Amino acid sequence: MKIVKRDGTIVAYNPDKIKIAIGKANNEVKGKEKASKEQIEEIIKYIEELNKKRILVEDIQDIIEEKLMEFDKYQLAKKYITYRYTRELVRKANTTDQSIKELIEGENEYWNSENSNKNATVVTTQRDYLAGITSTDITRRFLLPEDIVKAHDEGIIHFHDADYFAQNALHNCELINLDDMLQNGTVINGVMIEKPHRFITAATIATQIILAVTSSSYGGATVSLSHLAPFVRYSYEKYYKKYKNRNLNKEDCEKFAMEDTKKEIEDGVQTFNYQVNSMTNTNGQAPFLSVNMYLGETEEYKDELAMIIEEFLKQRLLGFKNEKGVYITPAFPKLLYILEEDNIHENSKYWYLTKLAAECTAKRMVPDYISEKMMLELKKNEYGVGECYPCMGCRSFLTPDRSISLGNIAKAKNYVQGKGKYYGRFNQGVVTINLPDVALSSHRDMEKFWKIFDERLELCHKALKLRHERLSNVTSDVAPILWQHGALARLEKGESIHELLHHGYSTISLGYAGLYECVKYMTGHSHTDNGEGKEFGLQVMQHLNDAAKKWKEEEDIDYSVYGTPIEATTYKFAKCLQERFGVIEGITDRGYITNSYHIPVFEEIDAFSKLKLESEFQKLSPGGAISYIETPNLQNNLEAVIEVIKFIYDNIMYAELNTKSDYCQKCGYTGEILIDDNLEWYCPNCGNRDHNLLNVARRTCGYIGSNFWNKGRTQEIKERVLHIDNKDDE
Repeated sequence: MKIVKRDGTIVAYNPDKIKIAIGKANNEVKGKEKASKEQIEEIIKYIEELNKKRILVEDIQDIIEEKLMEFDKYQLAKKYITYRYTRELVRKANTTDQSIKELIEGENEYWNSENSNKNATVVTTQRDYLAGITSTDITRRFLLPEDIVKAHDEGIIHFHDADYFAQNALHNCELINLDDMLQNGTVINGVMIEKPHRFITAATIATQIILAVTSSSYGGATVSLSHLAPFVRYSYEKYYKKYKNRNLNKEDCEKFAMEDTKKEIEDGVQTFNYQVNSMTNTNGQAPFLSVNMYLGETEEYKDELAMIIEEFLKQRLLGFKNEKGVYITPAFPKLLYILEEDNIHENSKYWYLTKLAAECTAKRMVPDYISEKMMLELKKNEYGVGECYPCMGCRSFLTPDRSISLGNIAKAKNYVQGKGKYYGRFNQGVVTINLPDVALSSHRDMEKFWKIFDERLELCHKALKLRHERLSNVTSDVAPILWQHGALARLEKGESIHELLHHGYSTISLGYAGLYECVKYMTGHSHTDNGEGKEFGLQVMQHLNDAAKKWKEEEDIDYSVYGTPIEATTYKFAKCLQERFGVIEGITDRGYITNSYHIPVFEEIDAFSKLKLESEFQKLSPGGAISYIETPNLQNNLEAVIEVIKFIYDNIMYAELNTKSDYCQKCGYTGEILIDDNLEWYCPNCGNRDHNLLNVARRTCGYIGSNFWNKGRTQEIKERVLHIDNKDDE
């Protein structure tokens, strides 16, 4: 006989637990009120003679109460009921104490490796995590139903960011409407910030806006350099006027004004980079920021924008100094470089920027590349017109805008009738389905697979609606920088954000993970086989999209399929699969599962085949996706980088190149810090294993991590194969 516990777990029947429970109640009564050993055995015998394969623990407790009263042991039954109630209270009591103790003492494995850009020993991070532990506890006990909590714990789904869910005002990620805030003014902490008149001032204000916005949300944020471009011209005009007032001729005025402007751009970009990397927001880290570089966003200020892009690339190529004064690869800001007709060909006007971007990628892993050509094909608005815009944070893409027919529901001051609006839009949150668990639960029965798949999708749907409902009661007052002063909207005080949660203005994400393991188990093939495996993989992806489309049509909420950038969760899912199904070769025998639709890191494939194949799956991940290739050091082989960049432009919407650029503070070694068979990092030159003296940067989930990872993710990094061999460079 099996016992089904309250949390849904199933354990073996153990009669001793009944004896212990009645015995504790027995100790609270005297004389004739006590149950005899024979009576206790009779209760146990009665339960066993029911001959049930499974029985709920609550049913067993009900039987015990009824039997005690049959024996006229009313006082004992009362004590047992009290014992049962007390146990229930203990189960529902605050569960944070041990987690907090382990966090403070540095013993909590989850929090120590939860985010590769957070150091759990630093007080600002600990403060965020302490709040997160409390939020998670409140979320689990009061805000989520038991079936969602149970599915999350078992790794069937993952309810993301429970550490922020208790606050009903927090959303996931956004595109900051920097243009509106700079051109029309904003308010930060009750202080009015008026329109700046110089580039360096605008760049500095932008960083203050970024800090305020990312302190009022929990995901990634993106700003566009096109919104800073007009201020370059303002600075130039100011310098030109200065020299004209000195009676210099026109040629000298232009020359000196341009020199001063370029120096201001250099200083402004440096200030921007220093600010966003040195500031700490309320999440206990530097802002999780992406910076968009899209020449096509402006015609009037395109040359000014090109100057800003060039300076950002130059400074990132140089790197940022660590505490030893050595230039290293920073994690943020993430740079997004849009490939377009004006910069993709050798004879293009801005080809020099693409060459500089290639050089920067070879050394610093950024920028990442978005193909305008492919995006215009995939992201079409309600009139069938393609539009190009950046992702929010590392990979979250909005669906094409409907503001042409909806109007200016965010009341933005820079709204243009008839033109798509993307800045000011956001994501409500993510719930991820574990695809390998669906497959393994079906035991390769295809009919059962699709049935379980639908059941799990409805579980995700239920959890996502809880996210939506949590935000639906928010008013603009909870985060004025977001909802009143232009970052996302300019609503009135006390006005509800409800309309911004509907009509496609914001998205909500159905995440997925482990497509490879799912396909491999069900078909025996990888989804890279261009046959049965690939066909089944595309069917799985289409099924996700069909579900999201159905929910969207029924509820006017923009559900979107999202290739989740699971970092710690890839390890959690793997452990849960092993616990539920054991170790299955090629499926559950690693400490990680594969992210989203990606080809597994250990599968040998060349860069171009990988990008081409993954582009087919990327199309079915409209709410968020990014592909990558692993490369050796390509600093002396920029031709290879440029060849990949051109391939991206013609074949896939969003992709990146992963290189290695590490540093050992102990011996000064620069190159690749290695991982041994015990999954420990070490310097190949001096053997240094002290994380505090190693600067390691690896792309893990579409963004760069620099604070090391859990064992599962570390194993994944160790097992990555190269997609470009670079033999000519060796």
